[in-house]
Amino acid sequence: MNETQIRERLHRAVGEARYPAYLTARIAGRLKNPAREQSLQRRIDSIAQSWSVISAAGDPARRARAMAAVDELLVRRAEGVVLLLTPPFDDTTLEPGYIKGYVPGVRENGGQYTHAAIWSAIAFAVLGDGDRAAELFAMLNPINRTNTEAGVQRYKVEPYVVAADVYAEPPHVGRGGWTWYTGSAGWMYRAGLESILGFRRRGTRLVVDPCIPRAWHGFELVFRYGSARYDLVVENPRNASRGVSSVEVDGVSLDGDLSIGLTDDRQTHRIRIVLG
Repeated sequence: MNETQIRERLHRAVGEARYPAYLTARIAGRLKNPAREQSLQRRIDSIAQSWSVISAAGDPARRARAMAAVDELLVRRAEGVVLLLTPPFDDTTLEPGYIKGYVPGVRENGGQYTHAAIWSAIAFAVLGDGDRAAELFAMLNPINRTNTEAGVQRYKVEPYVVAADVYAEPPHVGRGGWTWYTGSAGWMYRAGLESILGFRRRGTRLVVDPCIPRAWHGFELVFRYGSARYDLVVENPRNASRGVSSVEVDGVSLDGDLSIGLTDDRQTHRIRIVLG
């Protein structure tokens, strides 16, 4: 059996699995009999939900339901956290591994684990939901946790670096955990630049395919390619979240392929991109 056949077999097996739409395969795989496990009610883990979208391996309708469940069950707007899973493992016979060693609501045991929270924002962008993607990105931005004195006292850690986790159970809801977490910081950078602003360099070509909130009128970027400078202006006259309708490079419209060829020529180039 080759790699393609293995992938197709796995894809088919996951698609044929019989468990509730909101229940992830990551949790179901740990249970001998999910239907009889009473503590299972509405248990959900965001990683499998988000990666069913990011990987493009899931059925489109189920992907949409998976992320709707994330929004309903894991995004807690009042507290400003995006949970990894809920409810936490506490009074249960299930043995999910080392995460049960954390108290409920801390790190991977039902807190906000920032890697996974960022993947949720990316997944919403993949689905074309720029409003939701940008909303989650703003929730995850550490600077927004400390824009009031009360927020500073609650968060308790540096607002200028990304924290690995944020606590989600009283009395420590909103408190930051480990900071200077470079893995989460890298994913957050990609979520903002690539998934929301849609900026992707592919060798000597540039693709700009944003997924932004409908209320945004546009944005601007400056990009340096060797000695050249590229000034990008993205306009959103029709209040779209996604969909590039035209691209101009130095006043010349592109036809067909809307990717932009990059040249290291010591010049300043002006790129105009219109959404809708």
